[in-house]
Amino acid sequence: MSSFAFLGAIETGLLFGLVALGVFLSFRVLEFPDLTVDGSFPLGAAVSASLIVSGVNPYLATLAAIGAGALAGLMTAWLNVRLKILHLLASILTMIALYSINLRIMGRPNIALLGDDTVFTVLQNLPIAMHIATPIVLAVVVLVVKIALDFFLSSQLGLAMRATGINDRMARAQGVNTKFHILLGMAISNALVALAGALFAQSQGFADVTLGVGVIVVGLAAVIGGEAIVPPRTVFLATLGCVIGSILYRLAMALALNADFIGLKTQDLNLITAVLVTLAMVLPGMRNPLRPRRAKGPPHD
Repeated sequence: MSSFAFLGAIETGLLFGLVALGVFLSFRVLEFPDLTVDGSFPLGAAVSASLIVSGVNPYLATLAAIGAGALAGLMTAWLNVRLKILHLLASILTMIALYSINLRIMGRPNIALLGDDTVFTVLQNLPIAMHIATPIVLAVVVLVVKIALDFFLSSQLGLAMRATGINDRMARAQGVNTKFHILLGMAISNALVALAGALFAQSQGFADVTLGVGVIVVGLAAVIGGEAIVPPRTVFLATLGCVIGSILYRLAMALALNADFIGLKTQDLNLITAVLVTLAMVLPGMRNPLRPRRAKGPPHD
């Protein structure tokens, strides 16, 4: 694998690290199976790209994308909390609606950002190449988001949200407004995913209505794979595992596609994704044959 492909995989892994942090908040903290991310990822790309080609400052366009993602998460949570629709069905309904909304926002299936200023344009003035500077900047962004999420989940508000996900009945008995925390958590989760979509569109130079296909699978693979590599004993380790899992997932995909002796091609991308996700889910539960088995019952004399 060339250095260009390696850095490209790192860049994509960092972008999807934001998706993994959002999925971690909904899937692990709130125990909310959320398919909205398949719609909020292209929503972030659509909002930012549409505003940028209209002449809006790219930083403001990115903030607008984050706000749009938060609204999408609020819609899913509202369907569940207020209308009592099942978690999964509520997220599917929002995801389907977002496909049409994204087409409305863009006015066409895709938007090219070639020649328009983005948040990465300033990197062209640096003395290092863009394909090196972009992963460095994204690493800083992901680190800031990770630290902010760590502080939030350790705060009183975050602890109440974690209690809501672990046992909502017990949390309500302790005076926690569980409905508010589900709404807030889903808004933050999809805001992070929309941020990833906005940065992805600006780094790749285009936004497409189909960008969200399979994003939830990639996010879950990063979360579950990261837990296998970094045991989530603390919030710091859990979020760190999400980012590491996302980067390693993308490196594994790049290695598979660039290894000529395997014979895989770009059209095999979905096959590779399915295999990697299966391995991420199965390997953590497999018994190590070199580890001695624990004896059942009390020890013998």
